[in-house]
Amino acid sequence: MSRYGPATALIVVDVQNDFADPAGGLSVAGGDRIVPVVNGEIERAIAAGAAVVYTQDWHPPSTPHFAKDGGLWPVHCVADTWGAALHPALVVAGPSVRKGATGEDGYSGFTMRDPVSGATVPTDLETLLRERGVTDVVVTGLATDYCVRATALDAVRLGFPTTVLTDAVAAVDLSPGDGDAALAEIAGAGIRLATSASSASSASSASADPGSAR
Repeated sequence: MSRYGPATALIVVDVQNDFADPAGGLSVAGGDRIVPVVNGEIERAIAAGAAVVYTQDWHPPSTPHFAKDGGLWPVHCVADTWGAALHPALVVAGPSVRKGATGEDGYSGFTMRDPVSGATVPTDLETLLRERGVTDVVVTGLATDYCVRATALDAVRLGFPTTVLTDAVAAVDLSPGDGDAALAEIAGAGIRLATSASSASSASSASADPGSAR
């Protein structure tokens, strides 16, 4: 039995040049290598009538999110630049939800946080999924320990049964082991860990080892 159907959405998180290309401003090790895996999932999702939705960081040139402005990260995914564009090898077959456009921390595809006040605001993603009649989501993309983690945790918090594909994500690993820890947290929240190779069926993937992928 396929994991995809008309009430499923495949969420492709932040597969953008600055993350997925080795020349990117915040390149994720192995980010380019997940693109063919994600593309295979996109093809399976489309064939089953599932929705495919993308997220993108879409930052202004200056934001408290960036180290130069007092934040944590190097400049990345500035709106309308090469770095913010989806990776050219990625199959695009649905709408994109852009986050962080007015300076927020945009880790989750579902919510954004003001880095100064801490106030949280929703993106358009939940509304888009509800309007489509989506009940379940599958999450892929970059990076495991930040935007994938936050998106998956928000999805299950909002009531969507959620699967994360461990061979279709990659971690920043700002500290060694961050990716493994994120997958363990994801699994602990009741989110199913699976792999792209188990698309047809595999209850055994539900207990996938969090250390098997980052």
